[in-house]
Amino acid sequence: MARADPPPPPPAAFERRVLRSAAEHHYLRVRLELPDGGARPSAAQFKQLVVTALRELHGEVGAALPVDVLTYEEKTLSAILRVTSSGLVKLWSALTLLGFYQNRRCAFRVLQTSPFLLALSGNSRELVLD
Repeated sequence: MARADPPPPPPAAFERRVLRSAAEHHYLRVRLELPDGGARPSAAQFKQLVVTALRELHGEVGAALPVDVLTYEEKTLSAILRVTSSGLVKLWSALTLLGFYQNRRCAFRVLQTSPFLLALSGNSRELVLD
């Protein structure tokens, strides 16, 4: 009696998995550029400028987006913002398209973004070796 060969193994099944960041918040390091100088916004005015940018592009719904200014340096006009991950694109686009502050030209530059605040603590491009 001939012995039957075992059945061939099933073909390998490949599964593509795309994982979105599970982080609740995203952090952005931004800088406000005022080419003509003049008065620099205080921390409260900076926050109001961010809310204004959201309102202009996304209306009242955009203005209601929870955005926190974690740090703000008036000297350099740079800040770290925290936004819910679902609102990252809205905030980024609103900041990018803002063009005026107190009837003067301005521009926001998004320098870094990350779901981890610690990632914004240092920038390897600014590292100075002794």
